Amino acid sequence: MDLVTGEQIEQMSMDTIDREAGDHSFTTHEWAVVRRMIHASADFTIMPLVKFNKDPVSRGIEALKNGAPIITDSTMLKSGISGARLSAINDIYRDGNIFCNIADKEVGRLAREHNLSRSIFNFRSLKEKINQGIVCIGNAPTALWEVIRLFNEEDIRPALIFAMPVGFINVVETKEMLKGIDTSYILMDGRRGGTTFVVAALNAIAILAMKDGKI
Repeated sequence: MDLVTGEQIEQMSMDTIDREAGDHSFTTHEWAVVRRMIHASADFTIMPLVKFNKDPVSRGIEALKNGAPIITDSTMLKSGISGARLSAINDIYRDGNIFCNIADKEVGRLAREHNLSRSIFNFRSLKEKINQGIVCIGNAPTALWEVIRLFNEEDIRPALIFAMPVGFINVVETKEMLKGIDTSYILMDGRRGGTTFVVAALNAIAILAMKDGKI
């Protein structure tokens, strides 16, 4: 086995993905996102599951350049986002501008009081950030449900939604609900999803933003 640099490994991996993926209908920008998701998982079976609506890659590039807040449904997802890469796009990310209140005591209190999930009140507490922000959901379908409710009932308009909750209960149903609203999203259909896929997709858009949208 020949040892190669990390940069060489990444390029060789991307070349392998391009070669083995075969024909697909993704645009160049969409493929940059899907390829990065495959790279993070070594899983080509996700290709038919990833759906794009209302030019989300361009919307994401624009939002990152404008320093849009990033809102996540878990601290794990928040931790996985590359602050160094984002700060190269906009200085505002040097101070964070990535938000998750899932562990806040008040969020926990409200969840117990109303007998609802913490994920709902995490996003409810951050609705001002969600408006024109980048929403990252890789775990809880109830987080996606709350974003849809905010859209429908409170006129909250995210710049982009990464809709990739994972699991068995209400996962498919909330994803189908999202398809019924007029907003920009990248969605993983069915029960599959997860933090790894969201982080990979966001990182792909960040790389494009650093290159002014060029591949």
